[in-house]
Amino acid sequence: MYAGLDVAAVVGSMSFLYAVVQSDFYNGLPIAGQALTVAPLQILTGFAMWCTWCIGHDAGHGTVSKSTKFGKGINRIVGEITHSMICLTPFVPWALSHKKHHLNHNHLEKDYSHEWMIREEAGDMPPFIKATYYIRMVYLPFLYFIYLFTGIPDGGHVLFYGRMWEGESMKDKLDGALSVAVSVATAGTLWHNMGTSDFAVVCMAPWTVMGFWLFMVTYLQHHSDDGKVYTDDTFTFEKGAFETVDRDYGEGVNALSHHMMDGHVIHHLFFTKVPHYRLHAATQALQKGMKERGQDHLYKQIDTPDFTQEIIKQYYNNWFYINEENIVRK
Repeated sequence: MYAGLDVAAVVGSMSFLYAVVQSDFYNGLPIAGQALTVAPLQILTGFAMWCTWCIGHDAGHGTVSKSTKFGKGINRIVGEITHSMICLTPFVPWALSHKKHHLNHNHLEKDYSHEWMIREEAGDMPPFIKATYYIRMVYLPFLYFIYLFTGIPDGGHVLFYGRMWEGESMKDKLDGALSVAVSVATAGTLWHNMGTSDFAVVCMAPWTVMGFWLFMVTYLQHHSDDGKVYTDDTFTFEKGAFETVDRDYGEGVNALSHHMMDGHVIHHLFFTKVPHYRLHAATQALQKGMKERGQDHLYKQIDTPDFTQEIIKQYYNNWFYINEENIVRK
């Protein structure tokens, strides 16, 4: 049901956006007027794509269907539709790197999706890395594209190279290639039928909005002023999970985003067990249980109604740095 509603929202909003772009009214406007006309629809469509991405996220964890007989196939189908097609995110490669992130969350060297760099060692970093720091705000909206296509930091999700593919079999790579083919075929079909200009306005601009949502939510879930990362000598799965942060973006945004933000701690503790529609209740149970046991100090929750301002502030101030004092080495 959730997947169907989200996909319908994307198809409906994107179809309306395309109709506007094809209208005589739109084409009679100057470029600035065209941009202002479609911007609200692009933001709306991009948010609908983000919500759909969250369903594919569940499919990647195998929680859309827990059926012992049909679950694997159902999760694969839902993942290919929501991720590979709707969100142009190759499902199998993404699920592979994301699983490795969950198994190594907040590990200084082994975490995926998040590259932790020690602030005190910034002066010793290669010139290219130093340069990317100084232009960090320029590429902020495009970080998801960079992540998928350049393979920074995990490895390529379209072209298969990098650490995420080390030790993976040819069968796994061929399986991932099917997801890439679905994404490429979807993008190619839309591009061919719409033309470059309309494809950029109707599809890629909303996709960039989706990518911004994804980076914003993911970054803020794993960064807080007192957040810690661990080494081989100190890391445990449970310690890493409790360094993630539940953030309250507001009841409506939380619900439409399938509680991806305010149910993240419980998700990291039981990422193959709790589907998105159980996250809110499970989080309440976690809070209650930890309080009864006097362990509520381990749980992190931050109200973040000004989320767009918060991501800009946090990313500008901290980038991908972690302070040495926040690294638990022994």
